[in-house]
Amino acid sequence: MYMKKQLMLNHIKEHATVYLFMVILFLTGVVFGAVIVNSMGFAQKQDLAFYLDRFFDQLLQQENSETKTVLMDSFLYHIKYILLLFILGLSVIGLPLVWVLLFTKGLVVGFTVGFIVNQLSWNGLLLSALSIAPQNLIIIPIYLAAGSLSMIFSLTLLHRLFSRNIRQSILRPLGVYAGTFAVLLMFSFIAALLEAFIAHQGMKVVVKALYSAL
Repeated sequence: MYMKKQLMLNHIKEHATVYLFMVILFLTGVVFGAVIVNSMGFAQKQDLAFYLDRFFDQLLQQENSETKTVLMDSFLYHIKYILLLFILGLSVIGLPLVWVLLFTKGLVVGFTVGFIVNQLSWNGLLLSALSIAPQNLIIIPIYLAAGSLSMIFSLTLLHRLFSRNIRQSILRPLGVYAGTFAVLLMFSFIAALLEAFIAHQGMKVVVKALYSAL
Protein backbone atom coordinates (compact mmCIF):
# COMPACT_ATOMS: atom_id res chain seq x y z
CA MET A 1 0.00 0.00 0.00
CA TYR A 2 2.83 2.37 0.94
CA MET A 3 4.69 1.53 -2.28
CA LYS A 4 1.62 2.29 -4.40
CA LYS A 5 1.11 5.59 -2.61
CA GLN A 6 4.77 6.47 -3.11
CA LEU A 7 4.63 5.58 -6.81
CA MET A 8 1.53 7.77 -7.23
CA LEU A 9 3.20 10.72 -5.50
CA ASN A 10 6.32 10.30 -7.63
CA HIS A 11 4.18 10.15 -10.77
CA ILE A 12 2.34 13.36 -9.84
CA LYS A 13 5.61 15.15 -9.02
CA GLU A 14 7.20 14.01 -12.28
CA HIS A 15 4.24 15.13 -14.41
CA ALA A 16 3.06 18.08 -12.29
CA THR A 17 3.31 20.47 -15.24
CA VAL A 18 0.93 18.30 -17.31
CA TYR A 19 -1.68 18.16 -14.53
CA LEU A 20 -1.31 21.91 -13.92
CA PHE A 21 -1.74 22.60 -17.63
CA MET A 22 -4.96 20.57 -17.74
CA VAL A 23 -6.39 22.32 -14.68
CA ILE A 24 -5.58 25.75 -16.15
CA LEU A 25 -7.08 24.69 -19.50
CA PHE A 26 -10.30 23.59 -17.81
CA LEU A 27 -10.54 26.74 -15.67
CA THR A 28 -9.95 28.87 -18.77
CA GLY A 29 -12.95 27.14 -20.34
CA VAL A 30 -15.04 27.90 -17.25
CA VAL A 31 -14.10 31.58 -17.42
CA PHE A 32 -14.88 31.75 -21.14
CA GLY A 33 -18.26 30.15 -20.49
CA ALA A 34 -19.11 32.79 -17.90
CA VAL A 35 -17.91 35.56 -20.23
CA ILE A 36 -20.13 34.26 -23.04
CA VAL A 37 -23.17 34.50 -20.76
CA ASN A 38 -22.40 38.12 -19.92
CA SER A 39 -21.83 39.00 -23.59
CA MET A 40 -25.14 37.55 -24.79
CA GLY A 41 -27.89 39.88 -25.96
CA PHE A 42 -31.30 40.16 -24.32
CA ALA A 43 -33.07 38.27 -27.13
CA GLN A 44 -30.59 35.38 -26.94
CA LYS A 45 -31.05 35.10 -23.19
CA GLN A 46 -34.82 35.13 -23.58
CA ASP A 47 -34.68 32.31 -26.12
CA LEU A 48 -32.51 30.19 -23.83
CA ALA A 49 -34.71 31.04 -20.85
CA PHE A 50 -37.71 29.74 -22.80
CA TYR A 51 -35.99 26.39 -23.40
CA LEU A 52 -34.92 26.29 -19.76
CA ASP A 53 -38.54 26.75 -18.66
CA ARG A 54 -39.63 23.94 -20.97
CA PHE A 55 -36.95 21.71 -19.50
CA PHE A 56 -38.17 22.49 -15.97
CA ASP A 57 -41.74 21.67 -17.02
CA GLN A 58 -40.67 18.29 -18.40
CA LEU A 59 -38.61 17.64 -15.28
CA LEU A 60 -41.59 18.14 -12.99
CA GLN A 61 -43.69 15.78 -15.11
CA GLN A 62 -41.18 12.95 -14.83
CA GLU A 63 -41.89 10.08 -12.49
CA ASN A 64 -39.47 8.67 -9.91
CA SER A 65 -38.78 5.73 -12.22
CA GLU A 66 -36.85 8.14 -14.45
CA THR A 67 -34.00 8.00 -11.91
CA LYS A 68 -32.76 4.72 -13.40
CA THR A 69 -32.77 6.24 -16.86
CA VAL A 70 -30.78 9.23 -15.64
CA LEU A 71 -28.30 6.87 -13.98
CA MET A 72 -27.75 4.81 -17.11
CA ASP A 73 -27.59 7.82 -19.44
CA SER A 74 -25.11 9.57 -17.17
CA PHE A 75 -22.87 6.52 -16.77
CA LEU A 76 -22.90 5.78 -20.52
CA TYR A 77 -21.94 9.40 -21.22
CA HIS A 78 -19.00 9.15 -18.80
CA ILE A 79 -17.91 5.85 -20.38
CA LYS A 80 -17.93 7.38 -23.88
CA TYR A 81 -16.09 10.50 -22.74
CA ILE A 82 -13.38 8.62 -20.83
CA LEU A 83 -12.92 6.00 -23.57
CA LEU A 84 -12.57 8.78 -26.13
CA LEU A 85 -9.78 10.35 -24.06
CA PHE A 86 -8.20 6.89 -23.76
CA ILE A 87 -8.23 6.33 -27.53
CA LEU A 88 -6.94 9.83 -28.26
CA GLY A 89 -4.01 9.14 -25.95
CA LEU A 90 -3.18 6.02 -27.95
CA SER A 91 -3.39 7.83 -31.28
CA VAL A 92 -0.81 10.54 -30.39
CA ILE A 93 -2.12 12.82 -33.16
CA GLY A 94 -5.35 13.14 -31.16
CA LEU A 95 -3.62 15.05 -28.36
CA PRO A 96 -4.97 18.46 -29.47
CA LEU A 97 -8.48 16.98 -29.32
CA VAL A 98 -7.86 16.07 -25.67
CA TRP A 99 -7.19 19.74 -24.98
CA VAL A 100 -10.32 20.73 -26.91
CA LEU A 101 -12.47 18.26 -24.96
CA LEU A 102 -11.32 19.50 -21.56
CA PHE A 103 -11.60 23.15 -22.55
CA THR A 104 -15.11 22.50 -23.91
CA LYS A 105 -16.08 20.72 -20.69
CA GLY A 106 -15.03 23.77 -18.70
CA LEU A 107 -16.84 26.02 -21.17
CA VAL A 108 -20.09 24.06 -20.73
CA VAL A 109 -19.86 24.09 -16.93
CA GLY A 110 -19.07 27.81 -16.81
CA PHE A 111 -21.81 28.69 -19.27
CA THR A 112 -24.45 26.50 -17.59
CA VAL A 113 -23.79 27.78 -14.07
CA GLY A 114 -23.38 31.36 -15.30
CA PHE A 115 -26.64 31.33 -17.23
CA ILE A 116 -28.69 29.75 -14.42
CA VAL A 117 -27.33 32.23 -11.88
CA ASN A 118 -27.86 35.09 -14.33
CA GLN A 119 -31.52 34.13 -14.80
CA LEU A 120 -32.47 33.02 -11.29
CA SER A 121 -30.05 34.96 -9.10
CA TRP A 122 -29.69 33.36 -5.63
CA ASN A 123 -32.18 30.65 -6.54
CA GLY A 124 -30.00 29.85 -9.52
CA LEU A 125 -26.97 29.57 -7.23
CA LEU A 126 -28.89 27.13 -5.03
CA LEU A 127 -30.06 25.18 -8.08
CA SER A 128 -26.50 24.95 -9.39
CA ALA A 129 -25.20 23.83 -6.01
CA LEU A 130 -27.73 21.00 -5.83
CA SER A 131 -28.00 19.92 -9.46
CA ILE A 132 -24.56 20.57 -10.97
CA ALA A 133 -22.01 20.55 -8.16
CA PRO A 134 -22.49 17.05 -6.61
CA GLN A 135 -21.52 14.91 -9.62
CA ASN A 136 -19.02 17.44 -10.97
CA LEU A 137 -17.03 17.39 -7.74
CA ILE A 138 -16.14 13.82 -8.69
CA ILE A 139 -16.36 13.68 -12.47
CA ILE A 140 -14.30 16.81 -13.19
CA PRO A 141 -11.21 15.48 -11.34
CA ILE A 142 -11.75 12.19 -13.19
CA TYR A 143 -11.86 13.96 -16.56
CA LEU A 144 -8.79 16.02 -15.64
CA ALA A 145 -6.92 12.89 -14.59
CA ALA A 146 -8.00 11.06 -17.76
CA GLY A 147 -6.96 13.97 -19.97
CA SER A 148 -3.63 14.31 -18.18
CA LEU A 149 -2.90 10.57 -18.45
CA SER A 150 -3.85 10.68 -22.13
CA MET A 151 -1.40 13.53 -22.70
CA ILE A 152 1.35 11.80 -20.68
CA PHE A 153 0.94 8.55 -22.61
CA SER A 154 1.00 10.39 -25.95
CA LEU A 155 4.21 12.15 -24.94
CA THR A 156 5.65 8.80 -23.83
CA LEU A 157 4.86 7.28 -27.23
CA LEU A 158 6.45 10.24 -28.99
CA HIS A 159 9.54 9.93 -26.83
CA ARG A 160 9.83 6.21 -27.63
CA LEU A 161 9.28 6.93 -31.32
CA PHE A 162 12.13 9.43 -31.56
CA SER A 163 14.36 7.71 -29.02
CA ARG A 164 17.33 5.64 -30.04
CA ASN A 165 16.09 2.88 -27.76
CA ILE A 166 13.03 2.30 -29.95
CA ARG A 167 12.95 -1.42 -29.16
CA GLN A 168 12.07 -0.75 -25.54
CA SER A 169 8.72 -2.41 -24.81
CA ILE A 170 5.62 -0.23 -24.56
CA LEU A 171 3.53 -3.05 -23.10
CA ARG A 172 4.12 -2.18 -19.44
CA PRO A 173 3.21 1.54 -19.79
CA LEU A 174 0.22 0.50 -21.90
CA GLY A 175 -0.95 -1.92 -19.20
CA VAL A 176 -0.66 0.74 -16.50
CA TYR A 177 -2.43 3.24 -18.77
CA ALA A 178 -5.35 0.87 -19.47
CA GLY A 179 -5.60 -0.22 -15.82
CA THR A 180 -5.74 3.36 -14.58
CA PHE A 181 -8.51 4.21 -17.04
CA ALA A 182 -10.45 1.16 -15.84
CA VAL A 183 -10.27 2.55 -12.29
CA LEU A 184 -11.42 5.96 -13.52
CA LEU A 185 -14.40 4.31 -15.22
CA MET A 186 -15.38 2.65 -11.94
CA PHE A 187 -15.20 5.95 -10.09
CA SER A 188 -17.30 7.60 -12.78
CA PHE A 189 -20.16 5.32 -11.76
CA ILE A 190 -20.15 7.08 -8.36
CA ALA A 191 -20.59 10.40 -10.17
CA ALA A 192 -23.50 8.91 -12.12
CA LEU A 193 -25.10 7.73 -8.87
CA LEU A 194 -24.78 11.22 -7.39
CA GLU A 195 -26.32 12.76 -10.50
CA ALA A 196 -29.26 10.35 -10.53
CA PHE A 197 -30.11 10.14 -6.83
CA ILE A 198 -28.95 13.50 -5.44
CA ALA A 199 -28.51 16.08 -8.20
CA HIS A 200 -31.56 15.06 -10.23
CA GLN A 201 -33.82 14.82 -7.19
CA GLY A 202 -32.41 18.03 -5.71
CA MET A 203 -33.12 19.83 -8.98
CA LYS A 204 -36.73 18.65 -8.91
CA VAL A 205 -37.16 19.89 -5.33
CA VAL A 206 -35.72 23.34 -6.09
CA VAL A 207 -37.66 23.72 -9.37
CA LYS A 208 -40.88 22.66 -7.68
CA ALA A 209 -40.28 25.23 -4.93
CA LEU A 210 -39.58 27.94 -7.54
CA TYR A 211 -42.77 27.16 -9.47
CA SER A 212 -44.90 27.10 -6.32
CA ALA A 213 -43.52 30.50 -5.32
CA LEU A 214 -44.57 32.06 -8.63
